[in-house]
Amino acid sequence: MNIFFISLGCDKNLVDSENMLGILHDNGYTITDYENDADIIIINTCCFIHDAKEESIETILEMAKHKETGRLKALIVTGCLAERYKDEILNEIPEVDALLGTSAISEIISVIEKVLNGNKYTCFTDINNQPVLKSKRILSTGSYSYLKIAEGCDKHCTYCIIPKVRGNFRSRPMEELVEEAAYLAENGVKELILVAQETTLYGRDLYGRKALPGLLDKLCEIPGIEWIRILYCYPEEITDELIDTISRQPKICKYLDMPIQHCSDRILKLMGRKTSKKDIVNIVKKLRDKIPGIALRTTLITGFPTETDEEHEELLRFIEEERFERLGVFTYSKEEGTPASKLKPQVTAKVKRQRQKELMKLQQTIAFDISASQVGRILDVIIEGRIAGKDNVYVGRTYMDGPKVDGYIFMESDSELMSGDIIKVKVTGANYYDLIGEIVEGSARE
Repeated sequence: MNIFFISLGCDKNLVDSENMLGILHDNGYTITDYENDADIIIINTCCFIHDAKEESIETILEMAKHKETGRLKALIVTGCLAERYKDEILNEIPEVDALLGTSAISEIISVIEKVLNGNKYTCFTDINNQPVLKSKRILSTGSYSYLKIAEGCDKHCTYCIIPKVRGNFRSRPMEELVEEAAYLAENGVKELILVAQETTLYGRDLYGRKALPGLLDKLCEIPGIEWIRILYCYPEEITDELIDTISRQPKICKYLDMPIQHCSDRILKLMGRKTSKKDIVNIVKKLRDKIPGIALRTTLITGFPTETDEEHEELLRFIEEERFERLGVFTYSKEEGTPASKLKPQVTAKVKRQRQKELMKLQQTIAFDISASQVGRILDVIIEGRIAGKDNVYVGRTYMDGPKVDGYIFMESDSELMSGDIIKVKVTGANYYDLIGEIVEGSARE
């Protein structure tokens, strides 16, 4: 049986997809890269914001067309959209044969078997369950990979639906994570990227304390892992111990993803965030003082209900003052069932888009200044691959750049470089978010 697998949404969802692929592989199923060859199509969906929900629905409808060809025997939908909208999917998209909840991914084989026997089927378990996964993940990202250290979230921000589809925050045991990371290293992973809905609270539920620093120390001991990157750190949960660990461990990238969402105290309170503008300013200063050269990435939400023109201007000034190395802006997405969806007045779509444009235009200028300041520096670069059609032009990333969300550095090499090679590159030019460089003699493989 050929299975065509589509993974949508975030990197945490990708880890779930890789786990299901591992289960499928161990049970004799063949994964195909071509949807027309598929006997079974599985779509791991997202519904975090409106655009993600729309993409998931459009993908389901597009794949459902393959039922008309006669080859496709089963269309299975899993992930957050399946968890949140199971009744709507079953009622409105009859081509869907089965739905699988977010905490039930380990049941993928039994779901397939029931569907192939001609039964429509749904499989949902308590969203606070931790799936028991006995198969090894099938890796899909090359020399870097994500390590999901926890599931769910306890924060309950007023705009966010995640706790209702992913459950409460629950950490994975440290020994299990170390074992998985060692497996990733054995399979060629050089860069380990720690993810969760919130990484900074790791261990509090299992060990009664924030145990991320201890986990990081253990991960740094694994042979083959060269870089460790940390995403999704809530600012109020960043401890001095964590800062010290990042500072003293050479394998940990001096990079921190720290979503703050806004700077207005009134908006932050309406969002249900646990920080004030002063708190954010203080933690940014502490991180930059304690970890020289750190690259800080953050995300903002513009057009949150009741946001005024004055608060938008405040956010612009804040960006100009704090000058984050990496910054992205989402327009607020009204999600049914969240407290924020009931707030009035809601900001119009036109105003949200205009505010996003203004924020990103300012950040583009800041990003160019920051990139230009790198010219002349010699940086370690992890190679991602060649540029299509240009055999001697390679693309890589510095410690300041996470995969898919940040910039790249481009360089030429007459020597063949492999994905995952880490070489030294002198920065010679900048182009907004990207850099241009020359390989330092002797640092590339001969």
